[in-house]
Amino acid sequence: MKFWRQFNTNTLRGALAAIVLTTAVMANPLTGLAAGEAPTAAQVKTISESLLKTGGTVFPIGNDNAAYARYFTGQSFLFSMANDTVSVANVTFEPTCINNWHIHNGSCQVLVGVSGRGYYQIWGQEPVEMLPGDSVTIPEGTKHWHGAASNSWFQHLSIMSKGAGTTWLEPVDQNVYKLLK
Repeated sequence: MKFWRQFNTNTLRGALAAIVLTTAVMANPLTGLAAGEAPTAAQVKTISESLLKTGGTVFPIGNDNAAYARYFTGQSFLFSMANDTVSVANVTFEPTCINNWHIHNGSCQVLVGVSGRGYYQIWGQEPVEMLPGDSVTIPEGTKHWHGAASNSWFQHLSIMSKGAGTTWLEPVDQNVYKLLK
């Protein structure tokens, strides 16, 4: 079965919410929830404050993404999390940092917003804002880019089949990027 058929928006949002809630509950047992119960506004506030104390992110920022720096317009960091069949990485972009247009071969790419604000764009379509909890599946072989908004750090998870390749293309037109709010 193709990798992209194994995921959907609700699955990814649910997994990310479970990680966030688990982190907060472990840090403060008073925020515990009964099975299937939605968090209250007060619990959401406690969870958010807990994440801010750790730098505003659930996952480690990782190391300087030096190996791919030539394909990014600014500083980015990479924290790899993987197993035998799936490659998962937390990518952190400084404000105004985006990657070049590129195509993934051998896998779709699922992007899940983790913190901050960013964008992705598929060739021939308008750019789309990404916020924490947003997810998108970029089909295999589809030309696209992604990265931070001009005034915000941005983190997303990148999920692909292990061993997939990337063909790096031209930089994004900075005049078009600067029009994004």
